Amino acid sequence: MLHQPEPDALLAFPGLSRILIVSDAWIPQVNGVVRTLRTISEEIRAMGKIVEIIGPDQFNTIPCPSYPEIRLAMFPGRKLTRLIDEFAPDALHIATEGPLGMAAQKYARKRKIAFTTAFHTRFAEYLAARTKIPTGITYAWLRNFHGKGAGVMVATQSLRDELVSRGFTNVRAWSRGVDLDAFHPEPKENWDLPHPIFAYVGRVAVEKNLRAFLDLQLPGSKLVVGDGPQRKTLEREYPDTHFAGARFGAELSAAYAGADVFVFPSKTDTFGLVVLEALAAGLPVAAYNVTGPKDILGESDLPVGALNDNLQLAALDALKVDRTACRPHAETYSWTACAARFLDNLVPTRTYA
Repeated sequence: MLHQPEPDALLAFPGLSRILIVSDAWIPQVNGVVRTLRTISEEIRAMGKIVEIIGPDQFNTIPCPSYPEIRLAMFPGRKLTRLIDEFAPDALHIATEGPLGMAAQKYARKRKIAFTTAFHTRFAEYLAARTKIPTGITYAWLRNFHGKGAGVMVATQSLRDELVSRGFTNVRAWSRGVDLDAFHPEPKENWDLPHPIFAYVGRVAVEKNLRAFLDLQLPGSKLVVGDGPQRKTLEREYPDTHFAGARFGAELSAAYAGADVFVFPSKTDTFGLVVLEALAAGLPVAAYNVTGPKDILGESDLPVGALNDNLQLAALDALKVDRTACRPHAETYSWTACAARFLDNLVPTRTYA
């Protein structure tokens, strides 16, 4: 079970008190990377350490081509150098492979300091979906990018195995958690829709493979909770689907709990935090048998969902799952354990890369 921390994780590198994270994914973006970094930062601060996150919000930015909600830092090198020098980190973590990540790596290599990276998203597949650039070319670049660090963190065992097979080295386990105080089986949203309700929650974007869900022939209703660049297009194409928009906080928890099955059609996520959120809200999960869902669902002693290369069969099978098993499985994933493993994976900057 990859998500369990080492027993002495909290004791690792006790001298690492000033931790700097550089990420192209940061507020006001709403995605799994941002949620992960925000939450572990809070957990690490609670352990008495100092954490700073440098994101695009501190730079002049331009919209990401084909995804304007994401802002990319413009020529961040000089300012980023000043910010890193002023913070003087004991450990440097480069979370993403965008302009900030590349500038941070250039800084670290020039100063001959060690750093860690993380493989949060399937950038190669996302880029191929938008530009048709072959994934092999992008993976070669990613292998070189992460290979310059002291370790690349991944969320699941299946992704770890895949990256090793692609030639990545020094791959380190770093699972995820779920906010068990924020997501509950009760209260439930009283959706004014015919049951059973098959719901998707997350970004409405091409890489999430939403059409695979919306094209399914299922009883009851389909519900989409979230927003993104594909929403208007999909609303026109699928008028029988209820698009509820983005929900947050207690309303998001109730949205999950009020459905009957959570359908996760993505084939490119490296984990799928929304899968844990759904389980914490007592909602069975239907997904393809791919990295992320198969790691999370496969670790449960009791069925908490269904995996199948045929997503329709998975959705119908998940409808038969005993919902009472879902929450206990989600409770095995804690953000404290996630933060502890992150700390355990860090390396001192004084160590030469």
